[in-house]
Amino acid sequence: MHVKSVMDLRKFSPDKLTKTALFESEKMFCDVYGVAPGQEQKPHIHEDCDKIYYVAEGCGIFSVNGELREVGEKNVVYVPAGSEHSVKNDSGANLTLMVLMTPHPNYVSKKLGPAG
Repeated sequence: MHVKSVMDLRKFSPDKLTKTALFESEKMFCDVYGVAPGQEQKPHIHEDCDKIYYVAEGCGIFSVNGELREVGEKNVVYVPAGSEHSVKNDSGANLTLMVLMTPHPNYVSKKLGPAG
């Protein structure tokens, strides 16, 4: 069994959002994101991968396909494959996220090829 603490592994940088690997396999990955006040993950799309954000600490503004919502601690955001999504910390406190993506983008590339 593998057990890790999201809060112990969180890191923050004044320059940009940080990502720390929690778990990774061929078919998924799970990271901890540290989002300091004013930082954001810009809008992007994963065509073949679902993503889940768990808010462990703080709150952020999440966007999924243009729908904006402020989401706080102990809540989960689901992003279906092919959806444009982003997150921004517009609060004065740190935002800690646990982020799970499946299938792993590298697995998709292997199965579908580079043009995927």
